Amino acid sequence: MSRAFQYLAIPATAGIGLRSPHIGEMLTRRPSAGWLEVHAENYMGDGAAAEALERLRQAYPLSVHGVGLSLGSAGGVDRDHLERLRRVCERFQPDLVSEHLAWSVADGAYLNDLLPLRYDEDALGIVARNVATVQETLKRQVLIENLSAYLAFADSSMNEAEFLAELVARTGCGLLLDVNNVQVSAHNLQYDAKAFIDELPAAAIGEIHLAGHATNQVGADTVLIDDHGSRVPPVVWSLYQHAISRLGPRPTLIEWDTDVPVLDVLLGEAMWADMLTASIMFNRKQAARQAEAAKSRPMSLTPFESVGTSMPVLAAFAAAKAGAVIPVALTPMEGGYDVAA
Repeated sequence: MSRAFQYLAIPATAGIGLRSPHIGEMLTRRPSAGWLEVHAENYMGDGAAAEALERLRQAYPLSVHGVGLSLGSAGGVDRDHLERLRRVCERFQPDLVSEHLAWSVADGAYLNDLLPLRYDEDALGIVARNVATVQETLKRQVLIENLSAYLAFADSSMNEAEFLAELVARTGCGLLLDVNNVQVSAHNLQYDAKAFIDELPAAAIGEIHLAGHATNQVGADTVLIDDHGSRVPPVVWSLYQHAISRLGPRPTLIEWDTDVPVLDVLLGEAMWADMLTASIMFNRKQAARQAEAAKSRPMSLTPFESVGTSMPVLAAFAAAKAGAVIPVALTPMEGGYDVAA
C-alpha cells in the first residue's frame, strides 16, 4: 500500500484533552496549552461544541482521537461511522488522528467498551485490512493506541508489542503510546512495562498519553483500572521518563475523563510533563558535552570534574514536586533527574 499519507506534526510538547466543562473557559482565557485533543464521536454533528472547536482550532494544534471504529471487527469497519470520521477530519483539519487496538461492535451493536484482541496472525490480518481502509479513506496516517488489559488470551501467538510492530510494518500506521495503559496492563498481566516500550518501533510513535488509574483489591490481588480519573501517579511518571529517555520528546497528552477537575489542574499536569521532558533532554546534552570534553583531556590530568547541571526551572520543579503536588523522589539536579516508581 502507499505510504504517502498526510502527516502533520503536533509540537513535541504537552497538551490536554478538551472536555465540555472547560470549553467556555478555553474560549475566554485562551490559556497556554501545547495542543488539544478531542474524541471524534463528540464532534460528528453540529452544535455549540462543534462551533467552539472551530474557533479553538484557530488557536491550538488539534488531535482527533476515535473510540468507535472497532479496528478488530472481522466484518470490517462501519462505513457510515468511517464517513462521519472523514467529515470530522475534513471540517477540523486535525494534525493527528488516532484510534485504539480494540473491537467494540458485535452484530451491529456498539458496546460501551474497548475490548482486547487475540494477538495472532488471523487478528493481525483483520486489523491490518481495517487500518488500511481507514487510512485510504482519510488520506492520512492514523496512530494506533495500545490497550489497557485485565486478561490475556491463552492462545495468542505474540504479545501486544510484537503485534503493533508488525501492524506498523504492514500498514505504515503510526503508534499512540499510552504509558498509563502500559502500566495498567503490565501490572495486571505481570510483564515488564519498560520492556514493552522498548519493543515498540520508536520511529512510529507519534503521540503519548498520560493519565491516572484506580487501584482495586480483589481478594489478595491488586487490580489496576484505567479510569482516567486522577493525577498522573508516580509510577506512570517513572515510565514516562523511561519512554522519553528512549524516544526523545513526543507530543504528550494529559487524559482525564472521569471526575474531571478544574482546567488549571490539567494545565498543571501538562506543565510537569513538559518540565520532565526538558530535564531529561538537558541532562542528555550535559552528559554529551561532558563526554566530549573528557575525550579531549590528557589521561594524566586529574579525574574529570562534573559540570553542574542546575537550572532554576528544574530546581523549582524539584521543590514543587517534593512539596505537595505528586509524591516523587528526585536526585540532586547535578546528578540527573529521576522519578521513583
